[in-house]
Amino acid sequence: MAKHTDTSKLAASERRARARNVRLAKALTVVIAVSAAFAVGFFVRGESPLLEALGFSSLVVDADRAVGSAASGDTYDSLGARVAEVEGIIEEDSLDSYDLSMATTNLLGALADTTEDPYLRYYDAARYAALVQDSSGGYAGVGVLFSEYNGRAYAVDVFEGSAAQAAGVLEGDFVVAIDGDRDHDWTTTEVAAALRRDEGESVVITWRRAASLDDEGGEEYTTTLPISNATVKNVEHALEGSVGYIKLKQITQNADDLVRAAVEDLEAQGATSFVLDIRDNPGGYLTQAVDVASLFVKSGTVVKIETREMDESTKVATGSFATDKPLVVLVNGNTAASAEVLAAALKDNQRATLVGETTLGKGSVQVTRDLSFGGALRYTAAYYKSPLGHDIDGAGVAPDVSMGLAEGEDNQKALAIETAQSLVKE
Repeated sequence: MAKHTDTSKLAASERRARARNVRLAKALTVVIAVSAAFAVGFFVRGESPLLEALGFSSLVVDADRAVGSAASGDTYDSLGARVAEVEGIIEEDSLDSYDLSMATTNLLGALADTTEDPYLRYYDAARYAALVQDSSGGYAGVGVLFSEYNGRAYAVDVFEGSAAQAAGVLEGDFVVAIDGDRDHDWTTTEVAAALRRDEGESVVITWRRAASLDDEGGEEYTTTLPISNATVKNVEHALEGSVGYIKLKQITQNADDLVRAAVEDLEAQGATSFVLDIRDNPGGYLTQAVDVASLFVKSGTVVKIETREMDESTKVATGSFATDKPLVVLVNGNTAASAEVLAAALKDNQRATLVGETTLGKGSVQVTRDLSFGGALRYTAAYYKSPLGHDIDGAGVAPDVSMGLAEGEDNQKALAIETAQSLVKE
């Protein structure tokens, strides 16, 4: 009896095993069939007649109406074509949607990050409208002269007795945020626009104290500063012995008139040579840089300009010559843009001896162009070169006599005056 029971159990176990094997075989067959169909789908998706014959007409793609076919250009070498293809797929096949304005901002921001142009910026319509509206107003400030390095505004000069100086702002401090807005890097244009407020109003500025202009770190601190319409002289001059000393802080719209007036006044006082101090000068108008150079250069090339459309164009001295007396130009690492053009023009034309430190190396021109869908794009459109064809951007203008600034004394100015005196022929 026990033996019969054992035999029955064994037979039942064998039946269960056979049934399990059959189920596994069926499952494997289904998997193989689905995989084969999936693979065939990839191979035949573009074969319309075959797909229709197999009954998969829903997979047929009309070549004249392909998803994303609105793209113009080869998707292998055109970003616009690639984006258009993806956009077409999302619009026609995806169950999701996207915010066009946000996508535009994020996409163009990412595009800017991949270029080698540190000054490339996309302004959306609202931001650009505010920027244009503010830039039409008068000047106001917090006692700081701003310059720009790799698209970021920093304090190039903190005026004596200003609220910024009292708050501890130092030369070289970068602007991180204004009124809490730190969503983007602040350019000098944007900082100037943000500071155009009624006198007496306050502005909250967050700064970053970097060890150098290339330093990405540094401790942050925040100041609340009053807006003031107080003006600061752009040109200061004085007679130092027999040397006429002229300090030019910015290349403004009337810089040439101011420098000419200073030259004439100093000559009337008996100046036999000159020192033109453009240390910490962030630049300004190129035309005015040419005009200031023309006060000291009778004729010849002042600057070469390289653009995409034309290999090279030149600007020459205007003929508004003021003096041929010996000249020394003071420069440092904050001498930038059109101020560097001025220094290079006087050096290459052998009109001046440069004293100090190599200039910043910001020899590029940025333009802002309106976009058809609103907003604008700011980008680098040209590069400055010295009259002899030397690059300024990324290289700067090297002095003839190098000297760093000593702590507690202006040894650079003293050397420049001494040099100017030595150039006077007895």
